[in-house]
Amino acid sequence: MSDSPFQHEVIARDHAPQFVLPLVVRLERAAPPARTDALETAARAVLVLLDDERSRGEGEWARAVRDWQDARIRKVVRRARGAEWRKAEALPGITVTGKSAEVRVFPPVPLDGWPKELAKLQVSGTELDDPEPPSAPDPGVPVLWMSPDVEMSAGKAMAQAGHGAQLAWWELSDEERAAWRDAGFAVAVRTPDRDRWRELVGSGLPLVRDAGFTEIAPGSCTVVADHPALR
Repeated sequence: MSDSPFQHEVIARDHAPQFVLPLVVRLERAAPPARTDALETAARAVLVLLDDERSRGEGEWARAVRDWQDARIRKVVRRARGAEWRKAEALPGITVTGKSAEVRVFPPVPLDGWPKELAKLQVSGTELDDPEPPSAPDPGVPVLWMSPDVEMSAGKAMAQAGHGAQLAWWELSDEERAAWRDAGFAVAVRTPDRDRWRELVGSGLPLVRDAGFTEIAPGSCTVVADHPALR
């Protein structure tokens, strides 16, 4: 039996030069961000980078973004505080702020070519909590639904939320992207109950299946991107 077009695409992605999208969350000891706000801010950061003029056309980041998207769509979240954060802020990138979170996103870099200021930052074990359960999402706001069945560190969940936002972005028209931009890329991250999750997985909405590089098993369904324009 011949390989499917999907299998050929996977093989092509695996053989392409591999890039990663670095994100750094500011994690000061005295004032760590709330977990949900960090996830939402990471998702917005990915959207802001994709929409930035430097990432499109002949922009200075456009080649790196294209190379990254042509391979496996990897994202890695590291954490920084104090002087580490200030050094990260000095590198080309974009800082996105939430209610309590600050996340800086950088143009994609080769998998083994991280800037030294970012390469030494810690990646594993980023844990955050919500002081109180998040409220119901506002009507009309896109929602990234996180799997209730997959345990992830906050850093891993931030990367997954960013991937869900990216899948939704790819599905939108230019007009729909502009409307989301005008709304400040508002997005909510929530975890549904298991019955609702099963409905979402079968809904046809963009679904993140993790490649299994870190923390969780390959093929795990982690996020459903529920944008009103895609229903």
